[in-house]
Amino acid sequence: MTEQELIEQALEGDLDAFNTLVLQYQDLAYNVAYHIMDDPAAAADATQEAVISMYRKLDTYRGGSFKSWFLRIVTNACYDELRRINRRPSVPLQPENSEGELIDSAEWMEDNSPGPEQNASNEEIQQAIQSCLENLEEKFRIVLVLVDISGEDYASVAQIIHRPIGTVKSRLSRARQKMQSCLQGFGELLPEKFRLNDEEKS
Repeated sequence: MTEQELIEQALEGDLDAFNTLVLQYQDLAYNVAYHIMDDPAAAADATQEAVISMYRKLDTYRGGSFKSWFLRIVTNACYDELRRINRRPSVPLQPENSEGELIDSAEWMEDNSPGPEQNASNEEIQQAIQSCLENLEEKFRIVLVLVDISGEDYASVAQIIHRPIGTVKSRLSRARQKMQSCLQGFGELLPEKFRLNDEEKS
């Protein structure tokens, strides 16, 4: 049964079809929520609320990427949960390799030559990353999570946050620049290839 057929049957009241849709996307929903909120319990609550909202709003789905439509609901549920618990999210990023210039990729997080020293300081690096992410505005953080963590493309993220693709690219670039700049302040914790040399500092 195709996804569209599942949606149509769910709209007709078929709970089995709806549950199948939930099973297809619940892991993705939780993963996104967890990386936004950095709290398993809060992420689970947001995921549950997103599933409930999906059930209530399924008749508003008008085609296109169902995944992007649902992630928009998940993102909104995360914002609602964050407002409820009145705290800012911190996101432990683990972006994948990406070609291109530094600000056009997730390289600000990578080190392709791991060694004993890097492994020993991995926890401190993660703490440094989280500290920097806590200082990012939510509009930058959410784009960073969706692209560098969840692997969403620009078009999908644009649908999720209701902004043009140009805005997505701009926010992502600024978020990566801010992260790179912030991480420079942690000096020796940063992988060597991302440290500023004396000429760059002056």
